[in-house]
Amino acid sequence: MLFLSFLLPLLHLPHATSIISRSHSYPLNSRSNTLGPETDLIISNKVIAPDGFARSAILAGGTFPGPVISAQKGDKFAINVVNQLSDDSMLKSTSVHWHGIDQNRTNYADGVTFVTQCPIAQNDSFLYSFDAQGQVGTFWYHSHYSTQQCDGLRGALIIYDPEDPLSYLYDIDDETTVITLADWYHTVAPVLNHFVTVHADSTVINGFGRYAGGPVDTELAVINVECGKRYRLRIIALSCEPDYVFSIDGHNLTVIEADSHLTEPLLVDSIHILAGQRYSVVLDATQPIDNYWIRVLPNISSQTFDDGQNMAILRYRCAPITEPTTNQTTSTMPLAETDLHALVNPGAPGVPGYGNADINLKMIVNKTDGIFYINGVTFKRPSVPVLLQILSGAHHATDLLPEGSVYVLEPNKVVELTMINGEVRGPHPIHLHGHSFDVVQSTSNSPFNYVNPVRRDTSSIGFLNEQMVIRWVTDNSGPWFLHCHVDWHLQHGFSVVLAESPSETRKHMGPLPNTWNNLCPIFESLSPSQIGAKNSYQEAENLAISLGQNITTALFPS
Repeated sequence: MLFLSFLLPLLHLPHATSIISRSHSYPLNSRSNTLGPETDLIISNKVIAPDGFARSAILAGGTFPGPVISAQKGDKFAINVVNQLSDDSMLKSTSVHWHGIDQNRTNYADGVTFVTQCPIAQNDSFLYSFDAQGQVGTFWYHSHYSTQQCDGLRGALIIYDPEDPLSYLYDIDDETTVITLADWYHTVAPVLNHFVTVHADSTVINGFGRYAGGPVDTELAVINVECGKRYRLRIIALSCEPDYVFSIDGHNLTVIEADSHLTEPLLVDSIHILAGQRYSVVLDATQPIDNYWIRVLPNISSQTFDDGQNMAILRYRCAPITEPTTNQTTSTMPLAETDLHALVNPGAPGVPGYGNADINLKMIVNKTDGIFYINGVTFKRPSVPVLLQILSGAHHATDLLPEGSVYVLEPNKVVELTMINGEVRGPHPIHLHGHSFDVVQSTSNSPFNYVNPVRRDTSSIGFLNEQMVIRWVTDNSGPWFLHCHVDWHLQHGFSVVLAESPSETRKHMGPLPNTWNNLCPIFESLSPSQIGAKNSYQEAENLAISLGQNITTALFPS
């Protein structure tokens, strides 16, 4: 097992610079760090130290996490992603995926490299234009090019609903109540891609954190509240790998949203949140005026809350500016996915009962030598994006690449997918692009529920021999990615493409912008040095040797 907290010997590497004690922050919760739905989003390199360890990163808008993109229900989005990347140690092309946005009629704007587009080359730009078509709630954005988001390109996207039917439950819901949970790495992602096992160095909450053995005086995130007020906290797991257990000392939380879909209010005292998932919870600030620990424990061995690791601060107005001294209590009301029920239009589509959908799919996940397989096939990125293949006339699964990884689905059908975890690790968070789905069976052998299951876009297939069963309707023509949201697993084959009614895709989308057509020729003309991360394998070998690891077993073959 590779514990990246032992990377101190690599301080001589250009991307792993000296440890510093930060004197300023990169706050997410700041109105000055918020963008509207029509904006430029500059992607660039910058040295940051979110946990006190300085390294070069890939940032949206110059911050980690990136600026909140804030919109109102019905707004149209026009986000011009401008690529100013220059650091040779990391990838210098990019893309942005708008996680949870269905992209109905705008599949080309989904941002998935080699599925819906080619990467945006250095010194180029691409305008993502899309209409969220009435979607509201908590979303996020991140790079969907290799594991680039692990180098920093990730941030929150919120669509507010002025007629939210649950607004009577809370008083405050703005940029200051967004809470992002992220893992942070002291080595760049292209180097870590070569390792069979990777774990984060620290947990970063709203851009602040501490790591084992690091400085204990680095800043921690602070969520400010006023006694007597009720706050809608929007919790977003921006992580590349871990899931977290989220709690606040001395406070219960009322869950009202899962992955942008309102739920019947549910009182809990802790929340298990996986990579890619989002929850809105109402916090009633009725405790004595004081500071309280916000705890975010990742599912990584040997994690603690020592010296402020994995923690942030809930601070009541007029409380002293000090770190909390509160104690954690045993959770007696943990969130269970099966206890969540859709508030609006509950009920899974189609005829109730397992196997009664129009299309019944079964996918079994396995792993061999660190490579993931779905139904015996590992995903290998095609040289031509799947959408471009479809627009060029390939309409059948046998015509589409990568071979064995594209499933063609007929239009306007109810799909029931059973995904089974056939490998020892878990839980694997599975995300479907282009749709939300009803979770008719959650993991841990829970009962089936076709009446009022939770509706969301990311759910777990659990641990060995557990399964998840979900349903949705194929009403959004185009190729949509289905994958594990642990980026390191996605990088090593854990994904498929669901091509909905490919013969109707061109008509469904309408004309594509010329800039989209130009992405592939520009990217294909790049030299290895223009792509970046050219020496990543050699640096991975150096890292493995410095940690005393066997290169043959620690790294994938070059």
